[in-house]
Amino acid sequence: MKLALAMMIAGAPAYAELEETNMEKVMRQESRGLNAAASAHLQRLVTPAPQSGLKDVQYSRNWLDSQNFRTGGSEWTCLSEALYFEARGETVKGQFAVAEVIMNRVDSPRYPDSICGVVGQGASSGVKYACQFSFKCDGAAETIHETGAYHRVGKVAKLMLEGAPRRLTGGATHYHTTAVSPSWSRKFPMTAEIGVHRFYKQPLQLSRN
Repeated sequence: MKLALAMMIAGAPAYAELEETNMEKVMRQESRGLNAAASAHLQRLVTPAPQSGLKDVQYSRNWLDSQNFRTGGSEWTCLSEALYFEARGETVKGQFAVAEVIMNRVDSPRYPDSICGVVGQGASSGVKYACQFSFKCDGAAETIHETGAYHRVGKVAKLMLEGAPRRLTGGATHYHTTAVSPSWSRKFPMTAEIGVHRFYKQPLQLSRN
């Protein structure tokens, strides 16, 4: 009995040391991930979000039509074009939801730290359908024919850039139409379904076996 107890006591530090070693391994992996993240993304993590006066945003066509149309810089143009080609046939709520995904990607260290960078990711590869947003390399001309639709999504883009709340998609970083089923949709948790789009959030991978 005494011998067994002595063996258990003697073995305890080994288990504690093993747990500590595993924890140190996880911490090192996390440290490498943070060091690899762009400085702009890390700055967002430690900088409090500015207070926005756009808490009364309404996801209705009547409300959006009552807002003034105002253009912006290159980031506004990239977001407006993405919403036009990806979601102009959606409801206002669906358009805001797609805009949320783009903005969420900008805030994620996994993706470029600008709207134009996120929207254009993969476009320089020259490979058809290799883009993150299909309209950038589907072979079709990026020509805006519907001025009214462009003005509406332009309003959505401006509101999002001014800090409209992101409360529709639960932090989603991906979406697809209900007509398709990409492989990642079976791995990522779905956070919302709005109109013809389903939204997903790419899970964090804190460690690898």
